[in-house]
Amino acid sequence: MNALKPTGKGIVRSLVMAGKRVYLLVLLLAIGCQQVDVSAQKAPAAVKQAVSIAEAQVDTQLKINRDTLLRGASEEIRTDAAAIMLFSDNLLARRVLLNALRQTRNAAARKAVCTALSRTRRTGRNIRNKGEFVKPLIDVIRMEDSAGAKLAAEAMLLFKYDEVGIRLEKLVSDKSEPVQARLNAIYALKLQLDMRAIAQLMKLLDDDEQRLSQAAADALRSLGIPTAKSPEDRKRIMAELRQKGVERFQQEWLVLQETRAGELERQFDRMRNLYLGALGTIYDGIKDDGARGAFLVKHLAGTDAVVRLWALDKVSQWRVGTQSKLPAELGPVLVNMISDPDREIRLKTAKLLSLTGELSSAERLLEQLKVERDKQVRLELFVALGGACHYALLPTSGVKLGPEIRDETLQWAGKYLEEQDAKDSQRGAEVIAKLLEADGLSPETVDKYLDLLAARYEAAGSDDNGDLRGELLGVMAGLCAQSAYSVQAAARFGPIFEKALAADAELVRQAAVDGLVNIDKSRALKLLREDFTNDDSVVIRKKIIALAGEVGGRDDLVWLAQRIGANSESPAAWQAMLRIFDGSDCGVASSWLGRFDSEHTAGKLSDEQWGSFLETTERKAADENKADVLKNVRGYLASLYSNTGRYERAAEYLGLLLKSAETKEQKDAIVGSLVRVYLRWPNQQAVVQLVANRLLEKDLGPDDVVVRRVDEFLAEPPKGADTMAIFEALKNIKAGDNRPDWQSQLELWSQRLGRPQPAAKPSKPAD
Repeated sequence: MNALKPTGKGIVRSLVMAGKRVYLLVLLLAIGCQQVDVSAQKAPAAVKQAVSIAEAQVDTQLKINRDTLLRGASEEIRTDAAAIMLFSDNLLARRVLLNALRQTRNAAARKAVCTALSRTRRTGRNIRNKGEFVKPLIDVIRMEDSAGAKLAAEAMLLFKYDEVGIRLEKLVSDKSEPVQARLNAIYALKLQLDMRAIAQLMKLLDDDEQRLSQAAADALRSLGIPTAKSPEDRKRIMAELRQKGVERFQQEWLVLQETRAGELERQFDRMRNLYLGALGTIYDGIKDDGARGAFLVKHLAGTDAVVRLWALDKVSQWRVGTQSKLPAELGPVLVNMISDPDREIRLKTAKLLSLTGELSSAERLLEQLKVERDKQVRLELFVALGGACHYALLPTSGVKLGPEIRDETLQWAGKYLEEQDAKDSQRGAEVIAKLLEADGLSPETVDKYLDLLAARYEAAGSDDNGDLRGELLGVMAGLCAQSAYSVQAAARFGPIFEKALAADAELVRQAAVDGLVNIDKSRALKLLREDFTNDDSVVIRKKIIALAGEVGGRDDLVWLAQRIGANSESPAAWQAMLRIFDGSDCGVASSWLGRFDSEHTAGKLSDEQWGSFLETTERKAADENKADVLKNVRGYLASLYSNTGRYERAAEYLGLLLKSAETKEQKDAIVGSLVRVYLRWPNQQAVVQLVANRLLEKDLGPDDVVVRRVDEFLAEPPKGADTMAIFEALKNIKAGDNRPDWQSQLELWSQRLGRPQPAAKPSKPAD
């Protein structure tokens, strides 16, 4: 018999099913007997034996229910047993319940019967011959403590006042009854909401026993009824109540209770907010991480759910806000909270653990996942489990993960993957990907889950599920890049990626591109540049441009150049071209000099882009010793730097060009450019040095290139230029007496600038 003793709520439910099967058997036997018109006395022996067996089974079932009621392991189990017997067709079951109410040594059984009776008010099920319970319930009120008596009083709400009122009034008025019994009766009368009950409570206001009169006054006030001191006032109050009628009085009482409940709730909210605010102030004032962690541990382990939720919020802010590991002492507390009785706490803890994979929590998460009943909490637990397993599989984690946990988690992931809900299916796919990143699985197991992913993608069907298909394809693409089984994944998913390029859903095409790139970049570029460089998706176009920058060649330069200066793809296209030029020989870059010069002149190529290309080409030409290309590029660079005000760099390149100049015309042109650069820099010392060196060679007249550049500068000086300082520096050059053209030029400049030329010194008389 001990083996049959119930140990949980599920056992009680099985007893209900067993009882139903027994009664069904009896019913079938009875019907069979009637159909063959055999009386009970003349029934065949086999039928009589079957009936006897059924009756014995019914008796056994009743005994199990009775034992559960009297000695059940929990209040819920005992209440379930009482509910089964309350609606049983067996008359002995009713006797068990009535006897349980009369027992004086088993308060738990009495409470279970009272609770079962009260629940029928919510379910609306009809209790046959329920009047049998009136006297036993009155007896419970008479002998119980206040807690047990309240349950009996609530159960008595099944009856009308006419059925219980006289007994309650007699009990509360009988001064020979114990005070506690009379106090219990006052509580029962208050619940009845009947005028006669209120009248009885009014009478008790004058009772000699102070506890009774006070209890009656409290009961009346809870009903919103004033407690007048004089008998006349009480009569007036009762008359007013009777005038209102029971229905109106009950309505007003309900409104009053709702108002009071609302005020109490608002008061509670205010006090709670004040308390949480004080906690926040204290917490914010703690600067040491260890002390902050200890403070949170204390409140995470508290009894109040609201405070635990507050502490969880602080832990989440710590984790998300700093991206740092949590204090070690918080870990075990958080792991334990995934089985908290409060649903919101379990949900928030699971979400937090999904962000904190470094905790060794996989085993506990899996245990809770198996018993969790809330769908949303279960999903978050599953996501956190996937993260915990992923972290444990990292070589640097230091966490050991049993292969059975990995296998079970994969099984859960497979179930979620096959769910119709897109979010659930996506989470399943993500966890599969996490668990396939590390080695340690058999090829058969890997193939199984790769096939599941492919099948779920195909099952998603049309582009109506584009988001889900894109997410699934993205997971598949990731497995081709960062998984220990990338080779298997590439072989399985490659054809799917190529086919998906034709999908209408942009997200699907994007994921397909990623998958092909992860498998073979060069092959992917060859495939994609044929038909997809002008894809409707800017994301896909940029992906192909980036791919060209990685593995592209001179064949990609033409279509990349078409993106320059046109739209948001221009910067990426330009960088891709530069990488191609950098990886090619000098001839490839030099062949584009003329085109880029014209595009720069036309404004399609920015100064920065033009300069980066020239610098790349210069480097390639220098490495390959291409003198002609190098000279050409340096001329472009000198011009670019001069035009953009980078005069020092311009002078540097002009100096290099001057060294390599071969003809007088080339040298003169470069010297003229140098003078212009020095003047605009400004670098007076360089100008003076260059002119002085030039004067050492010859006289400088108006046709000399140096004079022309100085003349242009003085005629139209840049804003802010100090022309007088330049002139004074040039005038102070010691040119000698045999440079009349230079002296004439200085005099012209002096007149133009409005500065008088000093009189020439008289020549020394001859001896």
